[in-house]
Amino acid sequence: MTYTHLLVERSGPACTITFNRPAALNALNAETIGELSSVLDDVAADAAVRVVIFTGAGEKAFVAGADIKELAQQTPISGREMARRGQQVFLRLERLGKPTIAAINGFALGGGCELALACTFRIAADTAKLGQPEINLGIIPGYGGSQRLARLIGPDRALDLILTGRMVTADEAFRLGFVTRVVPAASLAEDVQKFAGELAGKAPLAVRYALAAVNDGLDLTLPQGCEHEATLFGLVSSTDDMREGTRAFVEKRKAEFKGQ
Repeated sequence: MTYTHLLVERSGPACTITFNRPAALNALNAETIGELSSVLDDVAADAAVRVVIFTGAGEKAFVAGADIKELAQQTPISGREMARRGQQVFLRLERLGKPTIAAINGFALGGGCELALACTFRIAADTAKLGQPEINLGIIPGYGGSQRLARLIGPDRALDLILTGRMVTADEAFRLGFVTRVVPAASLAEDVQKFAGELAGKAPLAVRYALAAVNDGLDLTLPQGCEHEATLFGLVSSTDDMREGTRAFVEKRKAEFKGQ
């Protein structure tokens, strides 16, 4: 499918989705959120796609936030529904069952930061800037930022960013713990593709169950999480990929996983 605000490109088992509104610094409007929902359905259903990469068009921004013109028109009812819609799509992204990588090539602010937080990994160019500056508009994060950021870096550090609205560099974001890696801007695309290729070479079902174990476990007590892990371990033990992986190890060769 073709989209108005998204570019979708396949390269082997990796699918790269580029937010393509460079004149608006790739800001998220309602139409873009709708397109993102549709493309997530497509990549979730495509077994050949094993890793999904998100980035922004142009050199300035990953996604610089939500569309301010749309925000300014919200009422209490429409604002709540707007937040719920974005949250639903980002939760779909978070629970995609495949590794997702935010290749942060510039500003990742507001909704853009929240989008990155919903990804499995965040790899930032050393020139990138991140933040939740909604407070400066008289609002708060609405697409799950207050929840995911606090879970990643703790409530006090999250509130430092949310209540001041300040931007942080990629290096500070790494030190705080909500950026996975920082790489030179010139090699961002290459480094992300290399990492995506590494992830794509793993057993797809084991990857899916590992993602579920971690994501679901965050909402469970430790004993409940361990029981959930044991159930998933039992499921993955029934797969052809498990037999292939263990056999390849014994035979001292590279495993060829097929997602079965």
